[in-house]
Amino acid sequence: QVQLVESGGGLVQPGGSLSLSCAASGFTFSRYHMSWYRQAPGKEREFVAGITTSGGSTNYADSVKERFTISRDNAKNTLYLQMNSLKPEDTAVYYCYAARGAGSWGQGTQVTVSS
Repeated sequence: QVQLVESGGGLVQPGGSLSLSCAASGFTFSRYHMSWYRQAPGKEREFVAGITTSGGSTNYADSVKERFTISRDNAKNTLYLQMNSLKPEDTAVYYCYAARGAGSWGQGTQVTVSS
C-alpha cells in the first residue's frame, strides 16, 4: 500500500524558515519523480517544486524560486522541502506527490505564515 506522510508544517513569522519532510513507503521510492504541491484556501492546488529520481534535476514554480529547495534521500525514502524567506502568500496545505501510475498524494501538512 502506497503511503506518503508529510510532516514539518506549522506557524512561522514572515521571513522565517520551515523544513518539510515526506516519508514514502509501499513502493520503490528511488524509481519515481517526486513533487511538492500546495493549496491555499479558496484556490486550486498548484505545483511548487519537482525532483527527478536521482535528484540530479529540480524545477520550481516562479513564486518560490531562490527561496525553496527540494531534495530527496533515496536511502531513507524521504522527500524534503526547505522553505526560506517565507511570505504570507506561502500559507497553504503542502502535499507530497509521487509520479507513479495515476499519481499518489499524501494527506498534506499545514504551513501558516503570519505575524
